Amino acid sequence: MTELCEETWIAKGDVVADFDAAYDNRAAVADAAAFGPRWQADATAFRERCREEGRAEIGIPYGSGSRERYDLFRPASEARGLVVFIHGGYWKSQDVENFSHFAGGPLACGYAVALPEYTLCPETTIPNITREIGTCLDHVAERVSGPIRLSGHSAGGHLATRMLCTDAPIAESTAKRVDRVVSISGLHDLRPIMRTAMNDVLGLDLQTARAESPALLEPRPGAELVCVVGANELPELRRQNALLANVWCGFGLKTRAFEVSDRHHLDVIDGLCEADSALTRLLVV
Repeated sequence: MTELCEETWIAKGDVVADFDAAYDNRAAVADAAAFGPRWQADATAFRERCREEGRAEIGIPYGSGSRERYDLFRPASEARGLVVFIHGGYWKSQDVENFSHFAGGPLACGYAVALPEYTLCPETTIPNITREIGTCLDHVAERVSGPIRLSGHSAGGHLATRMLCTDAPIAESTAKRVDRVVSISGLHDLRPIMRTAMNDVLGLDLQTARAESPALLEPRPGAELVCVVGANELPELRRQNALLANVWCGFGLKTRAFEVSDRHHLDVIDGLCEADSALTRLLVV
């Protein structure tokens, strides 16, 4: 079992000289190219297995856009609650079909699991993606009862924590049911992203970056925030992980931050595939 180490972040005062390199997660992983095909194969096999068992609903629309849809996987018995996992890709890439298997751990623990898809930049903007995720969350909340646990990886971590903010675009009835958010390698302050070349695609300006940064917003009290990052990730990702747990502590919710030993940006989410992993337990126990 991969070890989780509760994190204490001590700033070193290093100056970021190259923001593109500081946020280039794939360049920091030696075998990054192998992950896409493996995820796609594992996700397809998982999805087909759940379909054969009658426990998968694929491509449920929550809006009129071609990517405004989600997949829903149900456990064998009545669901204990709802887990929502939001994929990453810096708001500009990836497809939900590559992530189905990461529903495996929470599903085996008795939770229904929804995986939202959303429109990508530059076709849309990050504020619009936030609104799409809110609409999706309200839609699936009407179909599954019980507590709601949100999780997301990288840009998905941003979107998951964004739903815990006081100005999140979700119904009050939905917000009251969200009792825990687990952000995995999440991006919680978007201002540094403005200094990368990918902002040509994302189109962030300072006003938007501030308005969409969970670390600069207030959370709803009463929920729990868990921030998880790989110990082998880029320093900026580790800083972003510690940042939100630190900032939101004292706003009326419990916060924790962890680093996962011997994990990088692409394998840090592997634990979600297994019911007995430390990462799955952080989400559902």
